[in-house]
Amino acid sequence: MRRTVFLRSAAAVAALTLTLAACGDDDDGDETETDGAAEETPAEEEPAEEEEEPEDEGEEDAEVPEVDRPGRDDVLNIGYVLPESGPLAFLGAPMITGVQMAVEEINEAGGVNGNDVTLASGDEAGDAPIAQQAAAQHINGGADAVVGAAASGMSQEIIQMLFDNQIVQCSGSNTSPEFSDQENNGFYHRTVPPDEAVSPVIVDELLNDGHQNIAIAARADDYGVSLADLVQDGVEASGGTVVSRNDYDPNTTDFSAEVSDITGANADAVVLVSFGEAATLIRQLIESGLSADQLYGSDGLFGPTLTDDVNPDDPSFIAGMKVIGAAGGEEFNTRLEEALPSGESGNYIYGGQTYDCVVTIALAAISADSTDPVDFNDTIVDVTREGTECTSFEECSALLEDGADIDYNGASGPLEMEGSDPTFGRYAIAEFQDDGSLEVVRDQDLDLGDLN
Repeated sequence: MRRTVFLRSAAAVAALTLTLAACGDDDDGDETETDGAAEETPAEEEPAEEEEEPEDEGEEDAEVPEVDRPGRDDVLNIGYVLPESGPLAFLGAPMITGVQMAVEEINEAGGVNGNDVTLASGDEAGDAPIAQQAAAQHINGGADAVVGAAASGMSQEIIQMLFDNQIVQCSGSNTSPEFSDQENNGFYHRTVPPDEAVSPVIVDELLNDGHQNIAIAARADDYGVSLADLVQDGVEASGGTVVSRNDYDPNTTDFSAEVSDITGANADAVVLVSFGEAATLIRQLIESGLSADQLYGSDGLFGPTLTDDVNPDDPSFIAGMKVIGAAGGEEFNTRLEEALPSGESGNYIYGGQTYDCVVTIALAAISADSTDPVDFNDTIVDVTREGTECTSFEECSALLEDGADIDYNGASGPLEMEGSDPTFGRYAIAEFQDDGSLEVVRDQDLDLGDLN
């Protein structure tokens, strides 16, 4: 069956918001080639009774490229749109490695419905046109499912394209609450819960470490503000006090005002809802007298490169600082560690979740006895709940072939999906060491039903 979609331009959709969830190394699979490309075009004007000239003088309408989906085959074709470059590239390695591990293990166990799964790469880059072009390449190449994007804002840039073409989308890192209820989420799934789940994990860590007077510094964007609000509400509901709250411009390089406010408030702990730009803020906070073990970072700081970004001359400079984010459990992280690229040791953020996206998609295709996403989209929720529990693709696929219903409990925990969302989350608490490495000290499963 042949379908056609017209690419929406970057100007016609919401402006880029780097809402994390998010997160590269090079893919071992072949790139999917395409004759179509996503080009930036001006947004269309609302229809009027008479034809009007565009408001921007001198700007000519560019031709919107047509993207043709090829005929379907019996192979499960998966593509990813993940950050190989851009501001979230430091989070890309575990996610891309997780996808590659899943495809390799699936094919070693016999593939899906008698055929090996294929994998095509695509860069998210933190840039809407680039992410859209990657999605267009996957559409042209016959993808049945796309893993990604990492950032919620980038997923919003491609979700309509994938929905229009009836291609399954699964993200292991989109934590924006918006995806749960939006109208174009019919082919969208995620293996990580919304931000409401991670905030109590952060708050528990603060209180268990004996902190009561908390400062919060957050990016002044959708990701930063929404998660900072949840952390603040959680601290105050638990009897703590937020003594300082600073929502900063993500493009700033001067954190002197934030440092002055935090130190002046006598905070005994600081929560940083940030990406890599906070390296300067972290260094200035420690140089102003705070100790590294008073600092707690969100998932956007979960990576071993932070040590060099903060102070490349002293590996122990941030020893004791903790970061909290979604990841796989201990057994999976051990396997992930062996597969990670050189220099990425300890970088597990969202690796288990993206791995589970691929495995869940593959199991759904077996359950539906079809690699057509229109068919297996409806079985994705089913393979994660109310059946015989299993914990690997090989085990689960054998049960399906025997006619059993399955309940896949994955690297990211018991998913128990409802609609587009999991109802369980798995989080890692990691701590920077004296040698600059990042070590997971424990993981925590969370039943979202306990939050209601």
